[in-house]
Amino acid sequence: MIRPQFFYELLKENGTDFFTGVPDSLLKNFCAYLTDTAGSKNHIIAANEGCAVGLAAGHYFATGSVPLVYMQNSGLGNTVNPLLSLADEEVYSVPMLLVIGWRGEPNVHDEPQHIKQGRVTCSLLEAMEIPYCILKEEEQEAKAQISNAYVHIKTESSPYAVIIKKGTFDSYKLKTNEAVPAEISREEAIEKIILNAPLNACFVSTTGMASRELYELRDKHGQGHAKDFLTVGSMGHASQIALGIALSKPDKKIFCIDGDGAAIMHLGALTTVGTQKPKNMVHIVLNNGAHDSVGGQPTVGRKINLCAVAEACGYTKVVSVKTIEELETQLKDLSSAEETFFIEVLVTKGARSDLGRPKSSPIENKKAFMNFLEDKND
Repeated sequence: MIRPQFFYELLKENGTDFFTGVPDSLLKNFCAYLTDTAGSKNHIIAANEGCAVGLAAGHYFATGSVPLVYMQNSGLGNTVNPLLSLADEEVYSVPMLLVIGWRGEPNVHDEPQHIKQGRVTCSLLEAMEIPYCILKEEEQEAKAQISNAYVHIKTESSPYAVIIKKGTFDSYKLKTNEAVPAEISREEAIEKIILNAPLNACFVSTTGMASRELYELRDKHGQGHAKDFLTVGSMGHASQIALGIALSKPDKKIFCIDGDGAAIMHLGALTTVGTQKPKNMVHIVLNNGAHDSVGGQPTVGRKINLCAVAEACGYTKVVSVKTIEELETQLKDLSSAEETFFIEVLVTKGARSDLGRPKSSPIENKKAFMNFLEDKND
C-alpha cells in the first residue's frame, strides 16, 4: 500500500501544491491527509469535478505550477467539457494531474451503478486522448510512475491521469474532523418523513447513505419499496428526476430526499424547480455538512444559506428545521398544501455501522416504481 504522506510529499517534490476535487471512497485516506496537511487555500473541495478542473486551470494561469484534480471515475462525465474545451493541448494547454478512483474495476465486485463506469474508464480517457497509468501499490514503483507522469505533463503542457485501484492507499484517519452540530440523525429524519407522508406519495432519494437508509426503513415498517426511486448513481440529479415526475403526475405528492453535497454539486437545478413551481413537490435537503458516503469530507453546506438560495430560485415555501418536532410540524402543514416546498433538515454526520444495501437491482426498482406511478387506484 501507498502511505498518503508518501504520495503527498512525492507530489510536492514534483511542484504540485494545489489540490482540488470531489471526495471518493477509494481516495478517502489521501483526501483526509490533504485536509489535515495542505491548508484551506491549497486544498479546495469543489462543488463538482468540472468546477475542480476550472479551479485547477485558474491556479495554473496564476502561478505556472501543476495542480492536481481528484475524483471518483463517476465524476469523469462532469470533467469532459472543461478537459476538452479548456485544458486540452489544442485549446489552452493546461498541465494538470488527474487522480481518479476506479470504482467498478473489471473483475472486482462493486455496486451496479459502478459496473459500466468502471469498464469504460480507461476507454473514456483514451477517447479524450488523455494518457494515463494505473498506479502500482508498491511505493517505489509508484514513484517511478509519478515521475513519468510529470515528465509528460511538463513536456506536453496537458493533463495526465493516474487511476487508483481499491486498496491502493494505506489507512489514514482525518484529524481535523469538523464538528457539525445537530440534534437528529439523517435516518431519524427520513423515518419521520416517510411516516408522515400521504399514502400515495412517492420518493426520489439521492446517492449514498440516504437511499440505503430509506430502503432499510421501508423494510423496518413493512411498507415495501415500490414508492421509492433510489438514485444510486447520478449524484446531484435527484431533484430533476423528482421534478420530471411531479410535472407528469400532478395527482401525487413527490418527495425528493436530497443531500447537501448532492444539491450543491448541481445547484443550478434549483432554478428549474423554482421556476416550474410544481404544486406537488417537496424538496428536502438533509444537511450534515459532509460527503458522508465517501469518508466524511466537509462540504460547504453549513457555510452557505441553502434556504436563501431556494427562495431566490422561486420555491414558494422555504424552511429550515433542526428538531424532530419542527420537522413533524412542517410535514403536517404540507400534506394537503399545493406549493413547491424546500425543507432543509440539519442532521448529524455518520450512519449505522450495520447499514446494508438495497437487495433489489436498479432495473427491478425502476419497474416496481413505474408500476406504482401507473396505478390509478393509489
